[in-house]
Amino acid sequence: MTDTEAFLKTARQVVTDEARALDVLAEGLDEQFAEAVQMILQAKGRIIISGIGKSGHIGHKIAATLASTGTPAYFVHPAEASHGDLGMVSKGDVVLAISNSGEAPELANLLAFTRRFGIPLIGLSSKPESTLMTQADVHLLIPSMGEACGFGMVPSISTTLTLAMGDALAIALMKHRDFKPEDFRAFHPGGKLGAQLSSVRDLMHTGDALPLVAADTAMSEALIVISQKGFGVAGVTDAQGQLTGIITDGDLRRHMDGLLDKTTAEVMTESPTTISPDALAEEAVAIMNDHKITSLFVVSPHSDGSAEGLLHIHDCLRVGLG
Repeated sequence: MTDTEAFLKTARQVVTDEARALDVLAEGLDEQFAEAVQMILQAKGRIIISGIGKSGHIGHKIAATLASTGTPAYFVHPAEASHGDLGMVSKGDVVLAISNSGEAPELANLLAFTRRFGIPLIGLSSKPESTLMTQADVHLLIPSMGEACGFGMVPSISTTLTLAMGDALAIALMKHRDFKPEDFRAFHPGGKLGAQLSSVRDLMHTGDALPLVAADTAMSEALIVISQKGFGVAGVTDAQGQLTGIITDGDLRRHMDGLLDKTTAEVMTESPTTISPDALAEEAVAIMNDHKITSLFVVSPHSDGSAEGLLHIHDCLRVGLG
């Protein structure tokens, strides 16, 4: 067997072992999981996550996922908790303590603190008879299936199961709270994720920037508006200010003969494609790609039909969409 073959065999075995363990975890979830979700939902304070070593690293991720999906949470290092950080834990909070063995000595003071002050404690471990689980009010038990290294020394299967349990908690809470994409974006304003969750309202041009002309406007004037506003289009409005048409470069080419003698109503394409200001910008990009256009006028479905804004493909490309 070559080195490449050996590496791939080991990698596939690790992934297979972890996948099997996840199936066992899913099958074993019971009412204790539901009780943990209810306990967190009823908390008036925050969710305190704590763990040491690899459990601590996973705990950081669980805390971040909870916080970004509408459940206030933060990580407290158990050793730091013994040197003053216990003051960060108060009545109304819920503590989620993580230890695969359930016997991490660094957690002892935190566990004692929760028992002394009646703070709800959720234990996450693979050992149901451990100190952590006997102290906990609710037990999140992960199956004890060894580790992917084969000799039980390298946290791998156990950390994968712990991470999955944390994700399950966070998403169950998120769905119960009806946490929407626009809510998610509030916690993720930067980077690619923030761009994907941008709404049309966030990116559209408004007010004086809009290239709007009345239906009886001479095309000689409309061309000036198109040139000045810089979007390559003009929206055509009726006497009530409703958007009734759009003039694009295609319309100009089709009516080139005697163009300057025409009005906008004679040149425009009626009933232009529009989008709601509350739609995601990604949806706008999809519409523009499907229709092979570069601009969308923004019209609220709850308005009188007037244009609230204009979104150009360049606005979407600027934030990383497209």
